[in-house]
Amino acid sequence: MVDVVGALPAGTALDLGCGEGGDAVWLARQGWRVTAVDVSTAALERSAAAVAAAGVTARVEFRRHDLARTFPAGVFDLVSAQFLQSPLDFPRAEVLRAAARAVAPGGRLLVVEHGSVPPWGDPEHRHLRFPTPQETLADLDLDPDGWHVERLDAPQRQATGPHGETATLVDHLVLLRRR
Repeated sequence: MVDVVGALPAGTALDLGCGEGGDAVWLARQGWRVTAVDVSTAALERSAAAVAAAGVTARVEFRRHDLARTFPAGVFDLVSAQFLQSPLDFPRAEVLRAAARAVAPGGRLLVVEHGSVPPWGDPEHRHLRFPTPQETLADLDLDPDGWHVERLDAPQRQATGPHGETATLVDHLVLLRRR
């Protein structure tokens, strides 16, 4: 988030799958007005607590949505889908297309996803194949005249597992600007 969004001017942001609120807090501290969305009431409560502790409550609105069924109304300067992946049945491509429709002219869609299962991940998930950034872009089925690809890559990062083990992980990143 910091690497990709840090240089952008603040505006309105939609944080899909806000979890415990880390991205919403960071965005609000940078001056963004954030709509934070999650399916989990417990996640929204934890996110609200993190936002309150950071003193940015006035900049963040929370909405509960099961993105497989409902999508927040409005258009945003930034729509962020960070690790919006699930081993459960989830209409990922349709949700990401709805996310693209929610981007205001001149705004950006940021999709960051896992590129592989971490070494400490569930052994039953080792067989999973994650879509490449190019496949995610293709799934969006966007009019190329209406969008500019700003980044389409697979950056690496160091991560620490639940028992202190470290590994280099690959993320898949798609950053698009709506013309």
